Amino acid sequence: MVPGLLLFAGALGACSQASVPAPTPAPAVPESGIEASPPQIHWVRTAAEYRALFEQTYGLAAERVEEAAAGRETGTWGVILDADETVLDNSEYQRRRARLGLGYTSESWDEWVREEAAPALPGAVAFIRRVQGMGGRVAIVTNRNESVCEPTRRNLRQVGVQPAVVLCRQPGESEKEERFRAVQQGRAAPDLPPLEVLAWVGDNIQDFPGMSQEYRRALETSPELGRRFFILPNPMYGSWERNPPGDQ
Repeated sequence: MVPGLLLFAGALGACSQASVPAPTPAPAVPESGIEASPPQIHWVRTAAEYRALFEQTYGLAAERVEEAAAGRETGTWGVILDADETVLDNSEYQRRRARLGLGYTSESWDEWVREEAAPALPGAVAFIRRVQGMGGRVAIVTNRNESVCEPTRRNLRQVGVQPAVVLCRQPGESEKEERFRAVQQGRAAPDLPPLEVLAWVGDNIQDFPGMSQEYRRALETSPELGRRFFILPNPMYGSWERNPPGDQ
């Protein structure tokens, strides 16, 4: 707000022609009365299309897993899912940070995780229960730090998800490849045997083994998409943010 100007009567005439800075206008309030958010957060939190994409993707994944699991022994196979923006909805964290005009920090993120308040995303719980009902095991492989893995497990249980294992990022680790192998080789948990992984589900291309943003030029040639790799939308953040602007 621009402070008011004190005008002395004797100088009123001389000042009448002076240019006075206009007050900074207040932020526009939408006619609907709904608090404005950045478009990507608003879309995630309100769009029918966003929910439909999740239901559609999880429905397709369930069909493909059921086909692939036919004839396999119970407990010998499984699926791997990411946690954030795949099973757990963290758009409230994003909304809060945007409202403050702030971005991500590890401290604020860990504080949010410890709230254990993230709801489940559409289709996620039904998909996980369907896999388990078919005799499959579910592994959550997340890049949440090990220091907040217990709150993550509790949050998952609160939304109705009971995975066989939750693997968080260890100190000094960045990629998920070693944890993927641990699930496949039976090193993920003492009571978890080696699993044939029939499907991966995630919102980041790096949630899939051997894949990175470099695959954006050749994804149409991948036989795994829609068969073993199932990608969910996340316009709020991701490895895509490091791509050069305008890159094709």
